[in-house]
Amino acid sequence: MSEKQHIFLVEDDLSFGAVLKSYLELNDFEVSWVDDGKFAFERFKSGVFQICILDVMLPNVDGFTIGRHIRQINQDIPIVFLTAKALKEDILKGYNVGADDYITKPFDTEVLLCKIQAIIKRQSVKPANAETLFIIGSYQFNYKLRSITRNHQKQKLSPKEADLLHLLCQHKNELLPRDTALRKIWGDDGYFTARSMDVFITKLRKYLKDDPAIEIKNIHGSGFLLEEKTN
Repeated sequence: MSEKQHIFLVEDDLSFGAVLKSYLELNDFEVSWVDDGKFAFERFKSGVFQICILDVMLPNVDGFTIGRHIRQINQDIPIVFLTAKALKEDILKGYNVGADDYITKPFDTEVLLCKIQAIIKRQSVKPANAETLFIIGSYQFNYKLRSITRNHQKQKLSPKEADLLHLLCQHKNELLPRDTALRKIWGDDGYFTARSMDVFITKLRKYLKDDPAIEIKNIHGSGFLLEEKTN
């Protein structure tokens, strides 16, 4: 029998939290539930989890703050935010924190379950024969270690930053279609995931900015181009 996947759930609505915890446990997950934001981070540090489900509007400490703290110690674990706030600015804020998904209330629990299963599956499936070392101008990119090195200065990447740069490297000096990147990395080519990818592209440009021969171009309406200029 395979070991159950462990979900870290932070939700202050006691009735909804109890129902959601029971539903996920009925679907063969183990769930650790915290109902107050001030206890969440310490509880997270004391356990081993495969995914975090964080309500945004919490007493004492909000979900975005919890997510940022989690990201400081664990860049790999998927984070899904739950919220009644459907404003674009709030959703983009969630993705900037490092969210894998953002679900607005009310929602269908079966949809949440499918999203959780899809995220965990993507986390566990990595190409075994993927090329791991790339030279990008004066940078060395190690996909396996998720790092960019230049002049002995190393920049660590988040899993999605590394996956996105890996795709760009595989298409170097060629167009990387937006929908290809969205489906392969996010499993979804919707509007908000597309905006999330734009955030990650901006971060990659910042990491590569010290070499003028390297540019990540936005090809309007089509995708992105990692261009390495030659003399």
